[in-house]
Amino acid sequence: MRETPEELDQLQSLLDSSLSGSTAHLRSIVEGRTITAPQLTGVLTGMCTLALSTVTAKGEPRISGADGHFLHGRWHFGTARNAAKARHLAARPAASVAHLRGEDLGVFTHGTVEELNPENAPTTADWQELLAYLKNFYDDDAFDWNREVVRRRVG
Repeated sequence: MRETPEELDQLQSLLDSSLSGSTAHLRSIVEGRTITAPQLTGVLTGMCTLALSTVTAKGEPRISGADGHFLHGRWHFGTARNAAKARHLAARPAASVAHLRGEDLGVFTHGTVEELNPENAPTTADWQELLAYLKNFYDDDAFDWNREVVRRRVG
């Protein structure tokens, strides 16, 4: 778990407001089955496969897989810079991601993605911390993390 107490508070507020704003139908499904922010960050460790939804220039939905890491209360994911989903997100940064584990866990996130390592602009302030985490996790220096892979976060 890499979340600060403040990040856990923000995540818990988001979980609470999402649940309170959901439909009666959804609440009837999840009643008594929700977990807290600390529990969620304890479950979402390592690489979690995400279903990532983007939109084409024609407004057509597209869904694909992505490697997700839940860090600091937000999903972080990457793809090749020349992938279709990378182009979709660069032009239209709204996205939805879902992580499902059978009927036991479903985490759904909707929002605007942020590019962490732009090719022709400065990286985000926390890029070096994330890059160190990713290199340690994947134990891989086989490609250029800054040029070949674009990393984003949503949440």
